[in-house]
Amino acid sequence: MAGGVAVAANEGEQYHGKLTNFVILACMMAAMGGLIFGYDIGISGGVTSMEPFLKKFFHDVYIKMKEDKEVSNYCKFDSHLLTSFTSSLYVAGLFSSFLASSVTRAFGRKASILLGGANFLAGAALGGAASNIYMLILGRVLLGVGVGFANQAVPLYLSEMAPSKYRGGFNNSFQLSIGIGVLIANLVNYGTQKVKGGWGWRVSLAMAAVPASMLTLGALFLPDTPNSLIQRTNDHEKAKRMLQRVRGTNDVQAEFDDLILASEIAKSIKHPFKNILQRKYRPQLVMAIAIPFFQQVTGINVIAFYAPVLFRTIGLGESAALLSAVVTGAVGIATTALSMLIVDKVGRRGLLIFGGIQMFVTQMIVGGLIGTNLGDHGGVSKAIAFVILVMIGIYIAGFGLSWGPLGWLIPSEIFPLEIRSAGQSITVAVSFVFTFLIGQTFLSMLCHFKYGIFFFFGVWVAIMTTFVYFLLPETKNLPIEKMDRVWREHWFWKRIVGTENNVVTIKEEEA
Repeated sequence: MAGGVAVAANEGEQYHGKLTNFVILACMMAAMGGLIFGYDIGISGGVTSMEPFLKKFFHDVYIKMKEDKEVSNYCKFDSHLLTSFTSSLYVAGLFSSFLASSVTRAFGRKASILLGGANFLAGAALGGAASNIYMLILGRVLLGVGVGFANQAVPLYLSEMAPSKYRGGFNNSFQLSIGIGVLIANLVNYGTQKVKGGWGWRVSLAMAAVPASMLTLGALFLPDTPNSLIQRTNDHEKAKRMLQRVRGTNDVQAEFDDLILASEIAKSIKHPFKNILQRKYRPQLVMAIAIPFFQQVTGINVIAFYAPVLFRTIGLGESAALLSAVVTGAVGIATTALSMLIVDKVGRRGLLIFGGIQMFVTQMIVGGLIGTNLGDHGGVSKAIAFVILVMIGIYIAGFGLSWGPLGWLIPSEIFPLEIRSAGQSITVAVSFVFTFLIGQTFLSMLCHFKYGIFFFFGVWVAIMTTFVYFLLPETKNLPIEKMDRVWREHWFWKRIVGTENNVVTIKEEEA
């Protein structure tokens, strides 16, 4: 057990509690939802660069890569069928995230996590056994349903279970798990591409069942959050006992009273998706759309999905390309772990601004190097390829420190309970929409924009960094049920929501 923590709440109140082993273990298990997402991102990027996989399912791409010497380096992998394999998961995830909102609200965060793991497990089995493109795509759809449920429920679970003083670090464990999943997938791909007989890609796809099994079985033993218990049942004593167990103290009355009040407001709202459109929720709605959008147009999924393809484009061989993806994946994990350690001390805004500047500079350098050294045919020198790899590594470090973990953390902590499941579903849905669009169009964009693709995403990074500087308030260390104060005190958003504390008004009326 860690030492006692007194967490400052609004209006001078104090939340008491400890960072308990119970919370740590529960959140570690829940964060496995990120592992399945990361494993899929890494695996799909790797297998689409494996020649036996391309030969079996995407023969036209295989022919262009191996035999057609007239096709530009930037266009060899341009295939809508190939991108459909990658992006079909995100279409399924988009629709399932809205279904997950209803499940999460009615049956709890635990139920959504369990459904996510089970669907992902089924998709892994189907993908590994695929004998034609239809089985392959159907497997991806099931994986997408699993990811949709997990991504909707896990960040909420982590934010509600963690003490506010450590909420940033705990929630960032979701992105850390994504990074670990990507690294594991890249290591698996590096090993399976050497399998004689050309069936290594089956192992890569089927092994997604391992993290899915861990999540599914682990979810059976997860406790539900006190917030969810209060929202779904009238058994306040059970919820209070859970809160005492979670915080490691019997002195939880202040926090429990705020949870009860938030739940009463939530139960009075029958249509959260309609109510989130109200003016008083305008800042949260804007962030629910802007943050996941910006997270995707950093260009990270260009690297995550297609790192091996990108490295092959600049002239690396199959094995070297996969190994390079392993190296960059390890960098992402290290910087995400660093973000976990410092986010609750440094704050969200500082990390986003610093990481944004780092990503912008490296994208400009990579675009310039590829533009001046890689033509439509041939490759680049080993020295230039090494510099490009280093710059991509620094770019990934910037993302791992900032927009990677914080893109999940900030939306999960800013919504009041009455619109929390709806707000998180919008966040996940927007993320899936733009992940799908970028995944579906990137190879065509690479073919037409060529090296300019890095300048395209670099401009977006500059825009989002400016957005954060002016419009995103700091949310560190503030209890999740007191988050409305950051909008009422912000120079811009207070013009939208006003300066009155609605929660305090309700308390006074009840008194």
